[in-house]
Amino acid sequence: MTPSDKKVSVNGKTYNWPKKTSVIICLDGSEPGPKGYVDTAIQMGLMPFMKSMISKSTYEIGKCAMPSFTNVNNMSIVTGSTPDVHGICGNFFLDPELGTETLMNDDSFLRTNTIFEAFEKAGAKVAVITAKDKLRKLLGKNLKKAICFSSEKADIANMKDNRIDNVLDLVKKPLPEVYSSDLSEFIFAAGVEIIKKEKVDLMYLSTTDYIQHKCAPGSEIANNFYHMIDGYLKQLYDLGCEISFTADHGMKGKTNEDGSLNVIYLQDELDSKFGKDACNVVCTITDPYVVHHGAFGSFVTIYCLDKSKIEEVMLFLKTIEGVDLVLNHKDSVETLHQPEDRIGDIVFTSNEKFAIGKKKTDHDLTKLKEPLRTHGGRGESDIPIFVSKKLNEKYKSKGELKNYDIFDLALNYG
Repeated sequence: MTPSDKKVSVNGKTYNWPKKTSVIICLDGSEPGPKGYVDTAIQMGLMPFMKSMISKSTYEIGKCAMPSFTNVNNMSIVTGSTPDVHGICGNFFLDPELGTETLMNDDSFLRTNTIFEAFEKAGAKVAVITAKDKLRKLLGKNLKKAICFSSEKADIANMKDNRIDNVLDLVKKPLPEVYSSDLSEFIFAAGVEIIKKEKVDLMYLSTTDYIQHKCAPGSEIANNFYHMIDGYLKQLYDLGCEISFTADHGMKGKTNEDGSLNVIYLQDELDSKFGKDACNVVCTITDPYVVHHGAFGSFVTIYCLDKSKIEEVMLFLKTIEGVDLVLNHKDSVETLHQPEDRIGDIVFTSNEKFAIGKKKTDHDLTKLKEPLRTHGGRGESDIPIFVSKKLNEKYKSKGELKNYDIFDLALNYG
């Protein structure tokens, strides 16, 4: 069997072997559509490569998994599955085994295999580069031979842990600042240099959404960021790669014209109505990168001390300005595909104009230097889907495309 005849199966899906180097990219926070980041940059003449590719490529708008957060959707993308399968339902959750709120960064929380692991076991040369180190362990679970490192900690990448060393020398760039566009540029530069140096079958590049949290589509900083990306997409394409990209989530502004925040401090609301500690709001967007979003998102989960009060609490939640969804545990599992043991009694999401916080005293607003832009709800669930070739029309039978279809589209519909 030649490599091109090989197929790899994982999580109920079968993938064809890449005919050429397949580079799959997650453009973190890339709000799509005519007023989104990519289309706006194209219209303003700042993504000439993308403009030249549209007529000979496949370019759609799809949906992400819920909640529309980074860890959740990166793991959906790289497993080809939903949170009820892979188990990652937030950046932060209430661990039922420990009874404590904890970050969901450790790979022990991942309940299924990644597409990378399956391809590596089949003999493929795989490379995985992420901007934030918080994702590296999850993306790299069980990888033994694949290159896997973050630009955040590229300076300490080594052969034992990452199957690559001397990354700064390879890329000829200094270690980037975490809160900068350089963190994302580094992954593209590294990807280009690795492909120049060695044969790669499958590469995954995952950026950070620092720019999207700070800057709206069409702004000078955002345009410069996507102009940079366009240059690297061209380099990868000119190296003979097939390029595909999607996003983990979109991004919406949560401030009024006067600069005031549209935030629901949900724990304060519930404490005022039902008494202190009657309910516990878990802000599942919480992660170490508070400069991005201040731990404000559009999706939270709520635990009720008295389970007999759940319906009463839900009725109250539906009256709050800015609400979108209020779902009980059963419905959140069934309709949002949440892992049943890692989600609360109630899921509450805000509409695209509002963000949700816990208590006003819990959020350090001094970390937010620009108007708040964030994600997590249905209002931020639209994502771009791009493959640098015309796909077989059969892909349209899939119906509404999801970001976790991207490997399937790239490898199976050529």
